[in-house]
Amino acid sequence: MKRFVLFLVMALACSMIPVQAQLPAVTLKTLEGTEVRTDTLSNGGKPFIIDFFATWCKPCNRELDAISEVYEEWQEETGVKIIAVSIDQAQNINKVKPLVSNHGWEYEVLLDPNGDFKRALSIQMIPYVLIVDGKGEIVYKHNGYTDGAETELIEKVRELLK
Repeated sequence: MKRFVLFLVMALACSMIPVQAQLPAVTLKTLEGTEVRTDTLSNGGKPFIIDFFATWCKPCNRELDAISEVYEEWQEETGVKIIAVSIDQAQNINKVKPLVSNHGWEYEVLLDPNGDFKRALSIQMIPYVLIVDGKGEIVYKHNGYTDGAETELIEKVRELLK
């Protein structure tokens, strides 16, 4: 019963989060140090998911692990791409690459050590997920993670492709 109430509260809270039109323009870096502007993120006209995480966030890691298990199937079916954005601060940034490698995550990973991207989107808690449609518009936002929540993500992506 507690899980149901928690789910209901989270669902209600997420439905009240306003959806923005476009991604803000912030410069982040890849794990290799290449700069990437967030307002240019795309997936060749197909939807993509941005998942904010931190190395120390257990629910974040569970969510990214759960998505990893079905990611190949999702890509084959929908062409969706996952972009994982680490909000680890500069002193912990060296922990991100080993975590990604150890978990076998095949995602594009970007680093937001100053929290600029997170702040520009008014994100307060992680894990936090955005779905961006093929035109670059944010069409869905969700924070928190419960087991199985990744199913809702792929359903939203499927709806966009109809």
